[in-house]
Amino acid sequence: MKQFIAETANIGKDTKIGFNCVIMDDVKIGEGCLIGHNVIIHEGSEIGDNVRIDDNTIIGKKPMTSPRSIFKAEKQLKPAKIGDDCLIGANVTIYAQCEMGIKNLVADLATIRENVKIGDYNIIGRGVAIENFIVIGSRNKFETNCYITAYSEIGDYCFIAPAVATSNDNYMGRDKERYKHFKGVTIKTGARIGVNATILPGKTIYEDGMVAGGSVLTDDVPSEEIWLGNPAKNLRKVPEKQLLKNNLDKPEKGE
Repeated sequence: MKQFIAETANIGKDTKIGFNCVIMDDVKIGEGCLIGHNVIIHEGSEIGDNVRIDDNTIIGKKPMTSPRSIFKAEKQLKPAKIGDDCLIGANVTIYAQCEMGIKNLVADLATIRENVKIGDYNIIGRGVAIENFIVIGSRNKFETNCYITAYSEIGDYCFIAPAVATSNDNYMGRDKERYKHFKGVTIKTGARIGVNATILPGKTIYEDGMVAGGSVLTDDVPSEEIWLGNPAKNLRKVPEKQLLKNNLDKPEKGE
């Protein structure tokens, strides 16, 4: 079998590794994992038990920084960490200093940047882009091709529909004043965003708030309100039966 596994890598019992894989120094892979073909796992990355990583995926990638970027290259990034029982799809890129909890699903073609912390039981859909300096809670759903901008914070049980776009720069790359106001979005526990909605920089959607599909959000959404339109305005209250407290999943076995 053609592959490169560094002598300092630690591979757990019953873990299977596909063709043409590259596993670098000090990588730790737990027991019972399934590593697909052409997977690259960079130095020091930690993979938990019973993790599946599909073909052509990269774990622990170092970021590239343009001289024009507002993000400066960090000299020392911590290795990526993937918790137990995660499912990582094909052609996924997870950068260094990304920390992921247990039982997350990351679908094909998703990208998760450096300095991201993700909780447990999240679903990160096909083609989703999660930028850097983001904190994400647990049990969220990020559907196909949604974009989460840098410096954002997301609670638990949030729903973000396909093609949702978030932003963090009201000055669109011009005027040094922008550095004083650079901020992502805040999505509180239970909040929901409909398909193809746009959330402008620094906006907060409070607990159980909802932004309807196709809306452009230019203001904060109070708790338990539905906002609709361009610019989005209050439409009505979220129906009682849709509130998070009335829709919590029963704990799964082993939780």
